[in-house]
Amino acid sequence: MSRGTGAGYDRHITIFSPEGRLYQVEYAFKAVKASGITSIGVRGKDSVCVVTQKKVPDKLLDQTSVTHLFPITKYLGLLATGMTADARSLVQQARNEAAEFRFKWGYEMPVDVLAKWIADKSQIYTQHAYMRPLGVVAMVLGIDEEKGPQLFKCDPGHLLWAQGYECWPERTRGNQLLGKENEE
Repeated sequence: MSRGTGAGYDRHITIFSPEGRLYQVEYAFKAVKASGITSIGVRGKDSVCVVTQKKVPDKLLDQTSVTHLFPITKYLGLLATGMTADARSLVQQARNEAAEFRFKWGYEMPVDVLAKWIADKSQIYTQHAYMRPLGVVAMVLGIDEEKGPQLFKCDPGHLLWAQGYECWPERTRGNQLLGKENEE
C-alpha cells in the first residue's frame, strides 16, 4: 500500500486519501487476513452450512474455549473470522440487538435484518474518529420462516449476500473453487 511521503491519511478514520481510500478499513481487512483462519459457508435449498478451522494459538489454552462459531438466538448463528476480541464484542452486541428486536416486535429477528444491522454498524465505524473498524468478517446464517435458509457475509467494508462464500487469504482461488467469478 503506497501512501506517498508523509501523507498521514492513516492517522484518522474519517479522512480519505487522494485515491479515495480509508486506510483504517484496509488495516481491518489485513487483521482478518493475518488471523490465518479459513472459513467457508454454503447455502442450499433447505440448509445452510459453515466450516471453519480451529487453531489453538497456545497449547496452554483450553481447546474448548477457542471457537469462531457463535449462537446469537435459537435460529441465528454467526461465524467470525479475524480478531477474537472484536468478534466477541460483535457477538455480544448482536445478541443484545436480537433480544431487543424480539422484545419489541414479538418474533425472532430475521437473518437479513441482523446482517443489515452488522453492516450498518461497520459503516458507522468508518464515520467517527473515536471508533475503529472491527477486524472481523462475520458470516450470519440462519433459517428464516419465510425465506428459508440464508447466509450473509459482513466485513469491515460492506455487506454481501451469498449462495456460497469463503473467507480466507486466497479469496480469488476460493471463488473459483465455488464456481464464482472474481468479486474483487
